[in-house]
Amino acid sequence: MKDAVKLISAALTLWLSAESCATSASLYEGHATYGRSHHVAAARTGKLSAREMRARADAALGFKYEHGLGVPQNYVAAVDLYARAAEQGDPTGQYLLGLMYDKGHGVWPDTVLAHKWLNLAAAHAPTTRYREYYLRLRNAVASKMTPSQISESQWLAYEWVPKPGW
Repeated sequence: MKDAVKLISAALTLWLSAESCATSASLYEGHATYGRSHHVAAARTGKLSAREMRARADAALGFKYEHGLGVPQNYVAAVDLYARAAEQGDPTGQYLLGLMYDKGHGVWPDTVLAHKWLNLAAAHAPTTRYREYYLRLRNAVASKMTPSQISESQWLAYEWVPKPGW
């Protein structure tokens, strides 16, 4: 039995290290393309920068913490990870952070901040389909707000600038 566990563990370690090398090579290629200022070539390859990959990973890990998928459910940790992703400009992190502020999970409920993050998510959405979905959520939050709160939220979104990751 112990030999079987060791064999499975070794095979899993080998597979994960090979997967990691492939991912690292892909990230290096994408980063090198951006670093040489070949933006058109980088756009054609569809490679993400390391910063974008980190922001997406933070949002994905935050989702796991929010829903307790493989980790203990922890709304505060989820909000922290969503905020890191959102501050770096990731639309998924922005929309999920907006929902956390709307629901009051891990933070005090704040419709102004919820509206701000959902507004930014819609602005940075990768497709029209996502943009429409984020706008529907933003409008649902706006229905609970006064005109002055909406104005404040829009001003916060207007002044927002992404923060560098890492």
